[in-house]
Amino acid sequence: MASTEPPAKAEFPYSMELSFPLPTNRLASAALQTLEVDAELSASVRRTLTLTTPAAEAVTEPQEKKLKQDSDDSKTVLQVNYYATTNRMLRVAVNGFMESMGVVLGAMAELDVDVLEAEMEG
Repeated sequence: MASTEPPAKAEFPYSMELSFPLPTNRLASAALQTLEVDAELSASVRRTLTLTTPAAEAVTEPQEKKLKQDSDDSKTVLQVNYYATTNRMLRVAVNGFMESMGVVLGAMAELDVDVLEAEMEG
């Protein structure tokens, strides 16, 4: 798994954060595990992948206890941070990642039971 520590800003001055909200933690985890195996090809680019909770979910005291119980279940957002030495390297890396993310999401839409059930109900 990639390090979650951002690299030094002086070495990697260009950065971008991408967030992909997914319906369930299981789908978010599957996307994370699928995408993290592909290392960045260039030494000029660093990437971190993490699962987070949706930003709209403000933690209040009653929710805090519930979140501790099922903290993994609430992590449904795949957060991707890119750091690069040049804006061109950042653009190229993010474009490649978006291609991979499109394949992952397409496979989920076509093959995952939860996604199909949600479409049929809605």
